[in-house]
Amino acid sequence: MSEESSLPATNGHAPEWTPDSWRSKPIKQCPEYPDQAGLAKAVSALKRLPPIVHPREIIQLKQHLRDVAQGKAFVLQGGDCAELFDYCEQNAIESKIKLLLQMSLVLIWGANKRVVRIGRMAGQYAKPRSSPMETINGRQLPSFRGDILNGFHPDERDLDPNRLVRAYHHSSATLNYVRAAISSGIADISRPLDWGLGHVRDPVLKAKYQKAVDFLKDMRSFMHTIGAENEKFHTVDLFTSHEGLLLEYEESLTRLLDDPTSPPSQPHKAYYDTSAHFLWIGDRTRQLDHAHVEFFRGVANPLGVKVGPTTPASDLLALLRTLNPAREPGKITLITRYGADKVGALLPAHIRAVEDSEYARTVVWQCDPMHGNTQSVNGGIKTRRFSDIFSELQQTLRIHKEQGSYLGGVHLELTGDAVTECLGGSEGLDEDDLSTNYTSFCDPRLNEKQALELAFLIADHYRSERRDEDESA
Repeated sequence: MSEESSLPATNGHAPEWTPDSWRSKPIKQCPEYPDQAGLAKAVSALKRLPPIVHPREIIQLKQHLRDVAQGKAFVLQGGDCAELFDYCEQNAIESKIKLLLQMSLVLIWGANKRVVRIGRMAGQYAKPRSSPMETINGRQLPSFRGDILNGFHPDERDLDPNRLVRAYHHSSATLNYVRAAISSGIADISRPLDWGLGHVRDPVLKAKYQKAVDFLKDMRSFMHTIGAENEKFHTVDLFTSHEGLLLEYEESLTRLLDDPTSPPSQPHKAYYDTSAHFLWIGDRTRQLDHAHVEFFRGVANPLGVKVGPTTPASDLLALLRTLNPAREPGKITLITRYGADKVGALLPAHIRAVEDSEYARTVVWQCDPMHGNTQSVNGGIKTRRFSDIFSELQQTLRIHKEQGSYLGGVHLELTGDAVTECLGGSEGLDEDDLSTNYTSFCDPRLNEKQALELAFLIADHYRSERRDEDESA
């Protein structure tokens, strides 16, 4: 079988796809490296290195996302806005794992569904920027574009192609420790209190969490008593994701590999972007005739597309037909991010454009209540109000219920550290508190307490929904 015969065609006249066919298209957010020889050397090194993730893991996630599209599971996706190389250390990795596990525990308890966990980690090193330059202390400098491209320190703002290889090694080391921690029992639900509640000291929030823990602990005890216990009680799946922004990097890690789903008698190959299990196309790079859509139409990974106020409803179908011509359930996740003041006016039309088409019940609808609610206070400090995040998520849940569609997940920027970057929440953080522990180098993140509060909002929504259905039965 030829390489191109393993690829889906977007229509009868679709041009041939190759891992580098994106280079013939216009591109946005593309770095222009002055050191082209250094770039060629870095790319050559990346192409020789082994995959970071395996096709079997990618296929496993696709199968989980198919269940989400059909309303049988829920996606929890979260992590740093811009991951730093410095976050590749034990405490930082464990704190994110624990927070995602704590939140998923709450969601299982509330939604009564399996939870698919995807971290914005082990590769989220590039960030799109609205301007290539910024002013720091009166000095014009290139914008910080993520550790894969340049450094945050003013003296490290030049683009450095060697950072591409450093990003690979930090991604690999992070994922290696994630796997080691999970296999060593960090996620064993027979010992949920061993996860530690960290700085979550609010008695009401802690009591709610404890109720969820007790529920699953009792269930696990019951399963053990009747002899139905299995290894799934001791481990979980945690997949990795990042925005597929830097195509030089993504192309270098895209490999033609055996498709694990093909029968031995009819072996089949497909192109997998082995930099992560799940990648998404950002709001700034989703142009139909541009390089990012061209590149990602050819890979077998599940993909996300950010959908915002500037997305025409007609573009959604065109994107789906380009990225998922076979209408594979769960292949595409539409990540909506409008802002609390716009979601009510925009989301219904986007839902109807998809659900009234041939793509009904094939996409995963996911809410990103973070990016549309960013504002600046105190002389330019970027923050988000928890009330706005809460409101957009609450409205999104209501609108999907009204439209007869299924909100299959949330996409959050969060950290397991006690940061003070988003205003409000049960702690009542105000503008004067932002300086206490504001450590983000890009966008503000929810801290552990705020993230758990959002998990309880979703859980309470689905528990209330089930109570209403029971009462009306």
